[in-house]
Parts: sequence; C-alpha cells; structure tokens
Amino acid sequence: MESVIRYDWTVEEIKQIMEMPFLDLLYKAQTVHRENFPANEVQISALLSIKTGSCPEDCKYCPQSAHYSTGVQKEKLLSYETIMQKAACAKRSGATRFCMGAAWRNPKDRDIDFIVEVIRGVKSLGLETCMTLGMLTDSQTQRLAEAGLDYYNHNLDTSPEFYENIITTRSYEDRLETIKSLRRHHIKICCGGILGMGESRDDRASFLRQLAIINPHPESVPINMLVKVKGTPLESAPDLDPFEFIRVVATARIIMPDSVIRLSAGREKMSEEMQAWAFMAGASSIFYGTKLLTTPNSAETRDDSLLKKLGIRGTPAAAASDEEDLRIIFEKIHEGAHDDQAEHHGCFRLE
Repeated sequence: MESVIRYDWTVEEIKQIMEMPFLDLLYKAQTVHRENFPANEVQISALLSIKTGSCPEDCKYCPQSAHYSTGVQKEKLLSYETIMQKAACAKRSGATRFCMGAAWRNPKDRDIDFIVEVIRGVKSLGLETCMTLGMLTDSQTQRLAEAGLDYYNHNLDTSPEFYENIITTRSYEDRLETIKSLRRHHIKICCGGILGMGESRDDRASFLRQLAIINPHPESVPINMLVKVKGTPLESAPDLDPFEFIRVVATARIIMPDSVIRLSAGREKMSEEMQAWAFMAGASSIFYGTKLLTTPNSAETRDDSLLKKLGIRGTPAAAASDEEDLRIIFEKIHEGAHDDQAEHHGCFRLE
C-alpha cells in the first residue's frame, strides 16, 4: 500500500500526529518507512568543510560565524587534490554520497568555476555529490546543475515564526528563494533544520509544515540536534527531551513518506537507545566520520558497533570502485598535489 503524498498539511494536523501516543507514533512511522524504503538499511554520507570559518552570517548555533569567538580558525578553500583525496577515502570506506560545505553567505561567480571542477571530479569516483554554499543566484544554480550536482543542502533551520530569534542576517524568504531556484534547475534538495534551540512544539510543527508544502518534498531531510558550542549564543540552551526529538523524526517520516530522513548533527551525544528509536521512527541516513564541518560526530567504531547490534546495513554503492581503481586515483592525486594541504590526510574509517 503506497503512502499518500500531500502538500497541504496544516500545523494543527502535524501537531496531532506529533502528539500521538509514543508507541503508536513509532509504529505508524515505521509502517510508512517500510512502504517506501528497504527495511534495516541506512544511506551513508560523508561531510567535508572545504572552506572553514569567518562566515558573515549570525546564525546563533554556528561556531563558524564571524560574529562569535569560538576558537574556529579561518581556513582558505581547500585544494582540489585535498578534496579529491578525502572523497576517495570516503568512497573506499563505504559512503555513497560526499557532501561539501563552504562557510559563505553566498559564493562569488569566480568560486563557481572551482566548485564545478570539484563536482565533476567527485562524481568521477562514483559518488553522489552534495554542496552547501549558502544562497545562490539563478545563474549559479544553473551552472551547478550543468556540472551534474546531485544534491544541494539549504536548511530552513526552524519555523518562520521562530527564525528571527536565531538568524537576522538572512531572511526566511531568502532561503525559500534558493530552494525555488534549485527546484527550477532540477537539483535534488537536502533541506531540514535544528532542534533544541529554544523553539516550542508549535515551532517544530510549523517547521515541518514548511518542508512538507515544498512540491515535491525535499529528497533528503536532515534532522539535527543542537550541538552547543562555547562562544555561541546558544551554548547554554536547555537540553531537548529525547522523546521530543524522536517525535519530530517520526512525524517527518509520516508527512514526507518518500523523503530520506537523516539523523544528522548531535549524534555523538545520543545514546545507542535514542539512535535506535530514531531508526525505528524512520531515519534512514547518517553522516559517518568523526567531524561534521567543525563539530564532532559519532565515532566510526561506535557507529559500526551500533549498526551491527541493530542488524542495519549501509546502502550499497551504485557504482563501487574496486581497490585497484582507488589505488590509481590516490596515485593521480598525489602526483598532482601542489600544496602540503593534500599531504598526511588519512582516511576516516567507514567500514
């Protein structure tokens, strides 16, 4: 039985789902999940910060904002060779998608030439590509589409009503305009938000509604738990009840049946039991690797152990490279390296 896809959800309807008895909610979410996705399987992505720090935005959760003193050092755009090496490591270790983030409000046109080269290089490894570069002009979006970019991450972060409490340097409408541009150029959307920033349950329902009225729904929906970083305005935000977090994951699964729901930032603070509930609630994607941009992520050995305990496997790669292919790739990267950034970067393990 296929789930009905709707784009006319109201906040009240979403709240009613979110407030179902907890076990009924999880049962319904898992039922919807199995109607649309393979059971006991997660898609694995790797994430790399290709340009770090000194972002002009004032997002109150972000250690990369130039507005706050968090100890994150500004770093220039990584070299092509370094990025390709990291992508090849991710590929060899089991990731099927390589996500790259740059701390920009919006890229300059001159930056897009390099980004296009990177997209084509990473795709040549047989990986899906995802970029998060900030706001885009329509012409920039077109160039990314022509390069073959698979996904673009552009989070809404929270509800329209709560948004100004978190960000003042970019409007909610700015975010929606970039999403509309991505849709016009047929780039898949990775769009979600962050829980635990002081928002209410009404805000969480309104946030989910904003995602669910995008037509078609975002192909990927990352649900993040706030990582509280010293020096940011949210460093002392109260902890979110784990059951509330799971309710949001389950509700997202129910109202966006064919979207991949990603259990994203904050996993390093989640117990194994909480993560198991999230998978039961319909989460079917994770980031692997010890760092998400500049914040810590769950250790690979911990993830390996948990997935094994739960009997969950990674989604098979669509076009996996064999060891000989990857050996040749590494040799070419090292032969072409022209700065020491490309040296001494070991692979994070994703077996």
